[in-house]
Amino acid sequence: MTRKTEQVRRTKRQIDGVLLFDKPLQLSSNSAMLKVRGLFGAEKAGHTGTLDPLATGLLPICFGEATKFTHALLDADKRYRATIRLGQRTTTGDAEGEVIEERPVTTDEAQVRQVLLRFTGEISQLPPMHSALKHQGKPLYEYIRKGEMVERETRQVFIRELRLERWEGTELDIDVLCSKGTYIRTLGEDIGEALGCGGHLIALRRTGIGEFGLDKAHTLQELEAVDGAGRDALLLPVDSLVSGFPVLTLDAVQAGRLAQGQRLAMQDQHPDGKRRLYAEGDFIGLGELVCGRLSPIRLLSGVARMAALPKSA
Repeated sequence: MTRKTEQVRRTKRQIDGVLLFDKPLQLSSNSAMLKVRGLFGAEKAGHTGTLDPLATGLLPICFGEATKFTHALLDADKRYRATIRLGQRTTTGDAEGEVIEERPVTTDEAQVRQVLLRFTGEISQLPPMHSALKHQGKPLYEYIRKGEMVERETRQVFIRELRLERWEGTELDIDVLCSKGTYIRTLGEDIGEALGCGGHLIALRRTGIGEFGLDKAHTLQELEAVDGAGRDALLLPVDSLVSGFPVLTLDAVQAGRLAQGQRLAMQDQHPDGKRRLYAEGDFIGLGELVCGRLSPIRLLSGVARMAALPKSA
């Protein structure tokens, strides 16, 4: 290990929290995460759901203990604003690929709205080859780069809302609220096919994940314009990731037992389900109640100190 590497590691700090980042164009999700992590000098960081380099918008970046709860956002519904160009199909389904077919656009706005209704609710999608979906341990885009095609199975996704926001002849903007695993690029292609003219995505912006929206997101320029204390003030607390779950308050002894992996018998009657757990006024993690017994799902590292408390206290 070089002296420079040792110095970099020593400057990293343990911080916990969530930054709502507005990812810019032409930057991969991982590159965006590394840039933000560097600005904060964070020891540990991760993002919650990949955005293509040609997509912009909401990319929550988790630091420290918050990385334990990223699954909550990975599983959450997503909202997008997408622009589809009709009349052209490309090799990738978006503006990055080469045009492989052109057809005249003869549809009107009424037909567009009617087609969008057909894509609302549960639909089937065939994952695109130009995607990070894994096959035998490798993402599909690695196969297509070598000219290899992989047989894929359709998957069921749910489109909760699909609204036409703008219609100008060969271009339309749609607002989409969808379940996890939905490919907006594929949705754009399928809408184009349903209209009889083909289409591809030319712009995509993620505007929401779960309860989070772009209104509280911060750009790279904003982060670079403030000092360290100013950046830290932009972080949301760790428990913001699981704010949708009901609260369950424990005492220190109960928290310590959970940290040891024990299940707790709850005296009060609670319905089954996941719970956001607090002890001594602090968030300590996520648990699950089943038939009156509470089991830990993810706990903060500091909860382990409570395990040293006397069990009869």
